[in-house]
Amino acid sequence: MRLRQLSPLCMPVKDNRAGVGRGLHGITASNSNTRISATRIPNRVATAPLATSFGSENLGLNSDRMRATMVERLHSQGITNEQVLAAMQVIPRHAFVDEALASRAYDDASLPIGHGQTISQPWVVARMIASVCSATMPSRVLEVGTGCGYQAAVMSHVFPQVHSIERIRALYDMAKERLRTLRLTKVRLVHGDGMLGLPTVAPFDAIVVAAAGIRIPQALLLQLNVGGVLIAPEGSSAQRLVRVTRTGALSWDRQELEEVRFVPLKAGLQV
Repeated sequence: MRLRQLSPLCMPVKDNRAGVGRGLHGITASNSNTRISATRIPNRVATAPLATSFGSENLGLNSDRMRATMVERLHSQGITNEQVLAAMQVIPRHAFVDEALASRAYDDASLPIGHGQTISQPWVVARMIASVCSATMPSRVLEVGTGCGYQAAVMSHVFPQVHSIERIRALYDMAKERLRTLRLTKVRLVHGDGMLGLPTVAPFDAIVVAAAGIRIPQALLLQLNVGGVLIAPEGSSAQRLVRVTRTGALSWDRQELEEVRFVPLKAGLQV
């Protein structure tokens, strides 16, 4: 796919057309943070029902088997990075969703987590993380949009240093508690405006953005190391994953990947 230089004049764009729990051009918490594909892959994992009491030792038996099935499916869908697959095998996705949805935790689908947000489809999580590892393995990584904390948890098993920023206070608190319960202390959470990034911690070797802006915020592009990679959904009604590599002080190369559907990237804080 042809690469082209990304203009350094692209500025952050706030999109106020979608409120909490409402969709952007039909995008809602029930159908977002997922891949758009003409080939429909079955959602359900054919295994026994999952025990749903969070933190219980009984979660281990069924969930281990279901995670293994999920990882096999990811491999068949083209995810080949062994570190990413190993991380997806280790992290219990059911621990990051509501108990009522725990039996669907390993489906090939995004699930609602409240506040108009979702836990991303497993393929999307694996694809985005693997995409920033394709050239070299990043050391310091920023995630924009912590959500429930699942993607940050997976990243903590792949990268040495993970910073994650969440604008919605309730989700920040939820993610902090779930990561603490699982003793995933490597993730450094911040309640803040993801469109501004973390300039006091930058530069980053990689940035993973879990919400779609009309344009990728310039603040995030400037927080990449030269040679660093950013992956983000971009667009409004039509969205694609975009992989951007910083090639110089004011130059970036851009590659458009798969069609996706994500919740909108928003500025400011929600307390």
